[in-house]
Amino acid sequence: MGDEQKKSKVSATRRNQLKSLMLQVAKSLLEKEETERETEKATYLAEHCPPLEMGYSMQDLQELCKQLHAKIDVVDEERYDMEQKVLKSTKDVEELNQRVFDLKGKFKRPPLRRVRMSADAMLRALLGSKHKVNLDLRANLKQVKKEDTEKEKDLRDVGDWRKNIEEKAGMEGRKKMFETEG
Repeated sequence: MGDEQKKSKVSATRRNQLKSLMLQVAKSLLEKEETERETEKATYLAEHCPPLEMGYSMQDLQELCKQLHAKIDVVDEERYDMEQKVLKSTKDVEELNQRVFDLKGKFKRPPLRRVRMSADAMLRALLGSKHKVNLDLRANLKQVKKEDTEKEKDLRDVGDWRKNIEEKAGMEGRKKMFETEG
């Protein structure tokens, strides 16, 4: 029984009182640290950053602000001009690289997208308003006349197959068939 949890000899009220005392001491220590930090900050700023002394009047300050705004505008214009020059030069570099690839013969294939477009629409896109030709592929084909072959002549001579069967039906038809073959 001695190994089990031993009950503390301190009552619950005494425990709560000790907790509150510890919290009060911790709170006072935190407040002291905060005031020390503020004093250290103030002394550091006083040593390293002397206070700004401006003996200007309101009109002088307004004039100074106007001058600063004018300088800012000039710098922004220069920055915009520089950006445009950089964009133009990068575009020129890309074009020159493409020319070099073309001259070397090493082509870099761009990624292609599948486009559903009729031949007329494609010509219209390529030629613009010059496109007047209707692309009817069948109209451009040559007309070819068939030469009559011997088989086709034989088939035409024979005529309708039903008539031939009726003629060959019966014994007389078979007799005619043998006579014509021989």
